[in-house]
Amino acid sequence: MQLITQTLLKRHLKERLAQIEKHIDQVDRAIMEMITGEEDLRVRFEILVSIPGISTATAFSMLIEMPELGAMSGKQAASLAGLAPISRQSGKWQGKERIQGGRAFLRRAMYMPAFCTIRHNLQSKEKYKQLVKAGKPPKVALIAIMRKLVVLANALLRDGRKWSENPT
Repeated sequence: MQLITQTLLKRHLKERLAQIEKHIDQVDRAIMEMITGEEDLRVRFEILVSIPGISTATAFSMLIEMPELGAMSGKQAASLAGLAPISRQSGKWQGKERIQGGRAFLRRAMYMPAFCTIRHNLQSKEKYKQLVKAGKPPKVALIAIMRKLVVLANALLRDGRKWSENPT
């Protein structure tokens, strides 16, 4: 908006942004009403938002994109989210492992929560630093944290318990 010089265009853009924000709020409220209306969804939502770095928007994405979360193994959850390393090999040739497939929307939704956890969660921060120190590129280390978040969410949902700093 700083580059727009015509006042008419500026006003139209501000009105459009306000309208978009209003629509986003309406969608968020509708999703929250659906979640609070069903006991199982409400419990699953509360478990997800108890995890450091997982916001309401990320929890919405996880519930919508992976409704089967909590009913599978950690490896299956990471693979379904597209965060599991897939090895590429043919005969004696061995390529690099890469993430691929899975649910791309969820993978994109997990990117910023991973950043939050490496900034504010001591365990995730240490794991990230350890991976980078071991020679992993920062993006690979970040994807490992994303995978760790999905696997953690899957385990907590499976066990029906909220995240705690010191699990007993």
